[in-house]
This record gives sequence, structure tokens and C-alpha cells, in this order.
Amino acid sequence: MTTDDKTITVIGAGMVGTCCALALQDAGFDVTLIDRKAPGEEASFGNLACFGIASCVPPGAPGLWKKLPRLLRDPESPLRIRRDHALAMAPWLWSYLRNSSIARYEANAAARQSLLEKVHDALDPWVREAGASDLLHHGGLLFTFESEAAFKNAAYAFDVRCRNRVEMDLLDGNEARQCEPALAKSVIKAYRVPKLVHTVNPGALVKALARLFAERGGRIVQDEVRGFDIGPDGVRAMVTSTGQRSVERVVIAAGVWSRALAKMLGTSVPLEAERGYHAMYEGAEVRMNSAVLSVDRSIAITPMNYGIRAGGAAEFARPDAPADWTVAQMVQRHAEALVPGLGTTQHDRVSTWVGPRPSHPDSKPAIGRAPHQPNAWFAFGHDHLGLTMGSITGKLIAELVTGAPTSVDVTPFRPDRFGRRRSGTAF
Repeated sequence: MTTDDKTITVIGAGMVGTCCALALQDAGFDVTLIDRKAPGEEASFGNLACFGIASCVPPGAPGLWKKLPRLLRDPESPLRIRRDHALAMAPWLWSYLRNSSIARYEANAAARQSLLEKVHDALDPWVREAGASDLLHHGGLLFTFESEAAFKNAAYAFDVRCRNRVEMDLLDGNEARQCEPALAKSVIKAYRVPKLVHTVNPGALVKALARLFAERGGRIVQDEVRGFDIGPDGVRAMVTSTGQRSVERVVIAAGVWSRALAKMLGTSVPLEAERGYHAMYEGAEVRMNSAVLSVDRSIAITPMNYGIRAGGAAEFARPDAPADWTVAQMVQRHAEALVPGLGTTQHDRVSTWVGPRPSHPDSKPAIGRAPHQPNAWFAFGHDHLGLTMGSITGKLIAELVTGAPTSVDVTPFRPDRFGRRRSGTAF
């Protein structure tokens, strides 16, 4: 590797990888973006489209260990673990439960917030340059409650949000329906996050950013990376389905598939496929102003430019395991109860989707240099927030590659944090 050669390859053309490619272009690099599929066609296509600036709290809340047995037995639970995968993910689950202690939960929330508050500083200039501002909708978000018990149980999580500078307004049920008339009368309270933005078509947004990257001179290659040629100075080449490609530097941003790639570079990471399901109501006649997240039902509903998308669930399984479409049916039932106008007309054409979200047990991404390769960097494991954190992750990767001061303290996201401690216990 020559020190004056500013070439770099980014593996993964989802939101995170595409933003890494753009940020590295901004830093003066000649960038190649490679993926087995076209940009934005994996988890970036099927997500729930919100830039989750109110999502600093990790999914695993304190006290989860008490609720876990009931959640795993309940057929209507939003949390599922495939039986054939339970043993393989047991160490991950143990670490996840350890990260639900109050001290770790609050520390992880603060770390996530340090990224979330920088999201639009990084994203918005690229969206404007790509001519894609029409794909963003400034409608806010409603966290809804249909019972006093759900409101009380969520009080701690919303207190953590407030202490991390998330701006919210508490509404009663009638005020919530004034903001969002489509909501069921069962909604009794809601927190409104007025500044939250969502995209009306996440797949199209990633493709627009990828087009911008290509128009600037970036190369997009559709190929599958299967291995690496590693020399004394680091990664020398990628082994792909079509042959070998020389590289000077490489960024791994391939979502859940990053685990295998990181392993090839000598680093084991506890990355699990937390699969989410959505139901897309194409042509839905019901109109919605904002995104909605039901705390009682653990689903989110987002208006898109071609219908309304409802999604949720956390199913732990192999990334390529067959879909369990009963989960998507459960999502539909909850969506149609929360927004009664859904699924009631012949114009509603419902399609379903499942995709793997890359999740670490501490609900934080890995952002930083690969522990054992001086010319490789990691940018993966964003949990439910790849769409949201992609832009700031890209900016941080560019700063790390160039040696510039980072916009955010990256210590909480270091890739080597999952190594074993002196006591012998896993992180």
C-alpha cells in the first residue's frame, strides 16, 4: 500500500456503505462501492423509513431478564428466537441481558445519542446535492399509548430520552388524534417528537445517494466478496465471485454479512441477525400525516409515497432462514387495530417483507479501524438505526481514514470492545 494513493473500496451498498462512499469522496478519495446487489436493496429497502433521532434508548431495557421467559412463550410477542438458532446465539443473549443493567443501558443510550444528534448535519447536504429533498417528509413522530399500564411501564425509557435532549410533547388521546386523525379511539396518550423526519421511500433515497456518488466519479460494482488476500501490510485484495480485485484500503459496511467478512480479517464480532417484518399497504386510501410508533403493540406505521408501511418484531434467526409469515400477519393485525382504515378497501394491496438487521448486544455499531488490519475499517452493527446513523457513520469513517479529529467521540463504538476482559468474561 502506497501512502499517496487515495483509493479505497467500501463493501456494502446499503445506507451505511453508500454514506461511507460519499464521505470518503468528500475527503478526496477515489472510491469503489461493491455489493452483491444493487444499492439499497437489502435492509435499507425494507426498513420503517424514520430517521430515529428519538431512538437513543436501546431496545433491551432494564428488567428484561424478568420478562424474557414470558416474551418467548407468548405467540403474540414481538420478540422471537428460532429454536434451531437458540443455542448458537446464547452467548449473544447473555451479553445483551448484561447490557440491560441500568448503568450500561444509560451509557449506551448516551453513546447512541452522540450519533443521533449529528445525523442531519451529515445527511442533509447530500440529499440536497442529490436532488432528493422530495423524498424526506417533516411530519414528526407519535409514540402512542393505549393503556395507562403501558404509559407507566415506559416512563423510565422516556425519562432517559428527555435526559438525552430528545424534544417531546406529551399529548392526550384527543390531541394525538388532532395530529393524526387516522388513529384508533383506543389511543389515550402520545408523545410527539415534532422534529423527526422520515423518508417516503427508503430504497429510492439510497439509490438517489448512490447515483450522486456515481455522478461524482465513484464506481459501483455488483459482485460478491468472498474473501481477502492479506499480506504483511494488511489487505491486498478481495476475492470475489468474478475473480480477485486489488485494494489499497477497505471499509466493511455490509450489514449482518459483515460478521463473516470481519472474521476473515481476524476479528470475531458478536453480530446477530435481528430480522424485522413489514406489511406494505400499497394504494391505501387512509391518509396519515406522521409516523407512528405504538408502545403497546411494538409496531411502527409510516406513510410512504406509494402507500403505508407497518412493521415490527425482532426475530433472531440465521439471516437466510425461511420467513415466518405469521409474524407479518401479526404486524398486520396490530396495524389495522391502531389505524382502523388500513386493509378495509379493495385498493389496499398488501405485500410483505422480511430482512435482517445487524445487531450487537450493546445496541451500538462498530465504527473504527479493524483490530488486526491497518488498512481496513468497520462500519456495521447499527441495530434498527442503519438508515438513521448511516450519514454520521460515513462522516466518522472518512475522518478516521484521514486521521482527522472525529466529529463524535468514537471510543464507545470501537470494534475491539468485544474482546475478552482480563477476568475472562465476554463484554
